[in-house]
Amino acid sequence: MLSALERFAPLPLQESWDNAGLQVGLTETEVSGALLCLDVNEKIVDEAIQKGCNLIVSHHPLLFRGLKTISDLTDVQRTVMKAIVHGICVISMHTNMDNAKGGVNFKIAEKLGLQDVQFFAPKSVDGIEAGSGVIGALPEALAADDFVQAVKKTFDVECAMCNELLRRKIQKVAICGGAGDFLLDEALKAGADAFITGEMHYHQYFGYEQRIQICVIGHYQSEQFTSEIFREIIERECPGIKTCVAETSTNPILYL
Repeated sequence: MLSALERFAPLPLQESWDNAGLQVGLTETEVSGALLCLDVNEKIVDEAIQKGCNLIVSHHPLLFRGLKTISDLTDVQRTVMKAIVHGICVISMHTNMDNAKGGVNFKIAEKLGLQDVQFFAPKSVDGIEAGSGVIGALPEALAADDFVQAVKKTFDVECAMCNELLRRKIQKVAICGGAGDFLLDEALKAGADAFITGEMHYHQYFGYEQRIQICVIGHYQSEQFTSEIFREIIERECPGIKTCVAETSTNPILYL
């Protein structure tokens, strides 16, 4: 299972600060079922137990930094301890899945129905084609307000944070799931009419009026379909293994 996921999104594709790969457990564990999710917490481990899954595959790593103790002091420590006690392995595919061809940003583009999708800031890592964001074309150009409404509907978001609405139609769309403001200028250079990401710093919204339509939909919301990628890989490469997309929402942000 781990090797199948890493063939699709090799670990060298992850950013230097990341910690993708095996988080908890033994590499030779026989998998009874895989629970697929965005984040790992105690409730996700509880769901895995309830569903008879001894493997959790997440997008965001449970462990970003080393633990000096494993006790009940923090949510991360309690989650690690519960997973170990119940014999549950945890694998995370983070920025390697962001940067992989067919990965997170390609899935977002698929949901939006974009055509001719490709990396707009490509790079090669150990001879592997990769990139942090993708660009593609809508089947039909849309007015800015219609575009924003279509994005909100696709990702089931209550609101989108946007700059001034463009007074021209949108067809070329650049995407970077999660925190993607570092690619805004690259999206502009690539000729994008709009840029979709999950979160962006306040000051990044200034200076792009009538140049590019910014549409920020929330970190969790932008990456919510990543579990579908995990399921596709596992069902193709490891047929017969039960896969369950987590029903537990791990989004820590409430919209009131």
